[in-house]
Amino acid sequence: MIGSVLVANRGEIARRVFRSCRDLGIATVAVFADPDADAPHVREADAAVRLPGAAPGDTYLRTDLILAAARAAGADAIHPGYGFLSESAEFARAVLDAGLVWIGPPPEAIAAMGVKTRAKELMAAAGVPVLTVSGEPTQADLPLLVKAAAGGGGRGMRVVRELASLEAELAAARAEALAAFGNAEVFVEPYVETGRHVEVQLLADAHGTVWALGERDCSIQRRHQKVVEESPAPLLDADTRARLHEAARAAARAIGYVGAGTAEFLLAPDGRFFFLEMNTRLQVEHPVTECVTGLDLVRLQLLVAEGDRLPGAEPPAPRGHAIEVRLYAEDPARDWQPQTGTVQRLEVPGVTAWFTPPRSGEEAGLRLDAGFEDGSAVGVHYDAMLAKVIAWAPTREEAARRLAGALARARVHGLTTNRDLLVRVLRHPEFLAGRVDTAFLTRHDLTAGTDKDGVALSALAAALADAAARRTPVTGGWRNVPAQPQVKRYAMEGVEHEVRYRETRGGLVAESHPGVALVASAPERVVLEVDGVRRAFEVARYGELVHVDSPLGAVALSALPRFPDPEREAAAGSLLAPMPGTVVRVEAAVGDRVTAGQPLLWLEAMKMQHRVAAPAEGVVTELRATVGQQVDTGALLAVIGEPPSTESEEESTGSITPEEGTPQP
Repeated sequence: MIGSVLVANRGEIARRVFRSCRDLGIATVAVFADPDADAPHVREADAAVRLPGAAPGDTYLRTDLILAAARAAGADAIHPGYGFLSESAEFARAVLDAGLVWIGPPPEAIAAMGVKTRAKELMAAAGVPVLTVSGEPTQADLPLLVKAAAGGGGRGMRVVRELASLEAELAAARAEALAAFGNAEVFVEPYVETGRHVEVQLLADAHGTVWALGERDCSIQRRHQKVVEESPAPLLDADTRARLHEAARAAARAIGYVGAGTAEFLLAPDGRFFFLEMNTRLQVEHPVTECVTGLDLVRLQLLVAEGDRLPGAEPPAPRGHAIEVRLYAEDPARDWQPQTGTVQRLEVPGVTAWFTPPRSGEEAGLRLDAGFEDGSAVGVHYDAMLAKVIAWAPTREEAARRLAGALARARVHGLTTNRDLLVRVLRHPEFLAGRVDTAFLTRHDLTAGTDKDGVALSALAAALADAAARRTPVTGGWRNVPAQPQVKRYAMEGVEHEVRYRETRGGLVAESHPGVALVASAPERVVLEVDGVRRAFEVARYGELVHVDSPLGAVALSALPRFPDPEREAAAGSLLAPMPGTVVRVEAAVGDRVTAGQPLLWLEAMKMQHRVAAPAEGVVTELRATVGQQVDTGALLAVIGEPPSTESEEESTGSITPEEGTPQP
């Protein structure tokens, strides 16, 4: 029997595995890089071992350090979680060679699925449908998708719509794949514009039993990465569902699979489906399967690793519906730019389960799997996912409504997140009708922020809450002298909001918002009445950052100084770093003439490369960025001077476009 498990991962992944280990009475061991020294997963483990360094390549991806940590802490088994080394056949072999229990599939099965081209050959031989291009691509094959053979999650993936651009895209994908995975092999396949990403959860034991635990629809994606997942898949007929499940079981049997894994398919509009890849590990989105089956998949992983049989020839039938969203520290309105900083507050109302399946007989509820807590730091080295929020209910409509309501009322402070976008997705008529595909977020632009009236009223509430906090009791008599109006200024997404108010015998009066009545004000709560409707605004301040939550939406404001410091204003044409990161590529030099949108350099942050482009046409008059340089947000990267015979450009932080990448949990 397993006595102690080391989880070769971090964050919510490690916490999820620890939860099942505790329920089984198994001791837990955490590993941590230096930025994670105070992370929740480190505090929860029975023992923790430091991996000196910060970058994944120096810490969580070091097999030698992981094995040394297991020996030092006395662990007799290793669970890889998902991401990092979880799909490394070499790591699995090293664990087994060290005499430890490997909580995962056989190394041979991992290797068989590790290279997509080989995996597709194996699946075709097993009778599983695959997407292929016969011979040299022609005009009739367009559009095409270039993919990295050894990769996943979008890195090395490019859509080709013109044959003339194919060679250039292949070369770029090869370079990106080599840098990301150490393997430059790429391949092309037909690109299905409006396909659905549907996957089947598999669980197999060493005694020949293979379970297909229902399917998940993961079609809502950005940058080829999932953000909303649900089970069962909507609008899927019984025949297609049965054929998908059988194809997934055939895939598992073809490679002698043992443990938890996922067969991923592309479902075309005409009902045909094609094998994409097999993830030889537990998936990020496994909670939706747990919520509809009531099974603890991690517990079953542990028992299968000990040699136990699955409890029955067939799995329990799914009940109800579950939907999961991934809450990311990112700005959807700015090309999904990842955010760094401190999570000041993370609070989701109505949560009934943490890292666990529903309790027996519980038909509806809300689950939270989070790797961050109040005060946790989000850095540049790891994935920007803050938490997964999962709702389950008897019907899909109830689950979507429950999840949207919880997210809308959540308090997520300190960083810009995709929370509002997720709410819009869950409430969108097309989503509620089940009409989803991988182009959903391209077809429906849901990145807009809170409406102007909501922001203006939130700024007013912030100012009045601040006034209430500063208010002191009147010790003398009132003087019949009109009070001078007070002025407060806030900024949100580059727009300034000015609030003017004054204090009278009857209390505070807002001059900048005529027609708005103040019902009550306190340092953390303000009630305003507009056109006979009262609304409460919850206000929280963290230094100069002010978060205001209300039924009108969540608003994050920056309090501006009364008198701006001219020395802090950058010169016109300054190109500033939009995030902290490492300069990995520079394609500009002083004196170069550049056009608006032209890529100048690349920053690497959160294991993704981000293109920083010129904000306008001009000439590079100064270049301070060098390859390998670490930069902070706001650091001066370059200066773009005015082009000949044109007016000077304004200061800008530049245009940034995330390269398609593979964030590791």
